Amino acid sequence: MAGEWASTRSANTNPGVGGEKTKVDSRSLTLTAVFAALYVVINVLQMISVGNPTVYGPIQLRVADCLIALVALFGWPALGGVTLGCFLTNAYANLGYQDIILGPIANLIAASVILLLHRHQFIACVAGALPIGFVVGAYLPAFFPPPETLNALPTIAAMIVSITISSLITIAGIGYLLLTMLSRPSIMKPLKSHGLKTVDDA
Repeated sequence: MAGEWASTRSANTNPGVGGEKTKVDSRSLTLTAVFAALYVVINVLQMISVGNPTVYGPIQLRVADCLIALVALFGWPALGGVTLGCFLTNAYANLGYQDIILGPIANLIAASVILLLHRHQFIACVAGALPIGFVVGAYLPAFFPPPETLNALPTIAAMIVSITISSLITIAGIGYLLLTMLSRPSIMKPLKSHGLKTVDDA
């Protein structure tokens, strides 16, 4: 009887608790690291090729923010990656504690909005761009004046408009196009065959 009970208990043990779950968690952490690294590398390349003001200035057209749109496809790992990547990028520039703390928070909120609305990809990308415009635009006047073309507006309002437009271009424009391309079955099927999971697989 004791032997049968032990055998039954062994058969009912979920092998995923110690094995498969670890593999899944490892893949998620790896994907988070990939997104964080891509975010930092794209910003560094942009600084080198175009110039620092486009990454940290009042016309903050961060091409790397297109990765935030991919949260609609890759879920929590991408969300963590673009948040961590923003923290590392802003810490490198070291404009001030506002940028180091509030910048990643803006990315976190934007990515969370996109994750929440991921079934409506374009709407998600547009809505996700707005928190970055409001949060970053609200504190950036502490470091830079707004663009001269928006001088008719109050300082904070002008900066919010500038950053919101930039975010719409990178997230709802470039990001949405990238998201649409990667969502194609011809691209996702080979990736999924290697164990990559999307937000709908979770």
